[in-house]
Amino acid sequence: MEISAGIKASLAGRYASALFDLASEAGTVTAVESDLDRLQAALAESAELRALIRNPEVSREQIGRVVAGIGAHLGMAELTKNFLGVLAENRRVAELPAMIRAFHAIAAAQRGEVSAEVTSAHALTDEQITALEQKLRAREGRTVQLKTSVDPDLLGGLVVTVGSKRIDGSIRTRLNSLAQAMKG
Repeated sequence: MEISAGIKASLAGRYASALFDLASEAGTVTAVESDLDRLQAALAESAELRALIRNPEVSREQIGRVVAGIGAHLGMAELTKNFLGVLAENRRVAELPAMIRAFHAIAAAQRGEVSAEVTSAHALTDEQITALEQKLRAREGRTVQLKTSVDPDLLGGLVVTVGSKRIDGSIRTRLNSLAQAMKG
């Protein structure tokens, strides 16, 4: 499966691609992906951790000890812990959130999956989500992983984003288009 050149060209993408290649060789892609999910959750929960990884005044040794402690605490695979050590040594830990996103994108592409973000005015039922997944799978030709969110400002309808493609079927957009057409 072709990986987006944009992902591989970015700094985060190069690190994520290297980690993915090593995980593939070792047969630990799923374990590394799980480790990165737990790390992403830890970053989301802790403002102090997010501030620490972005602080340029923290030495390589200090950040190395921090990421080693996080790796041990979260029970990460050896490859993931080594990867975090390399990031600390190269002072690239601040790029970790982007690397995690890039790794997930690369892994999903290798599995033949595509991610779609669906925003609706109201929460979708399980039946609606299943129907939408089937329609998107038929359109994209591969498995679709949906991430749903609710935005009452849409008034109705859906906004679906798959990669760089956006399908906006919201009532808000239709009303805005109608207002623009009436203005002349």
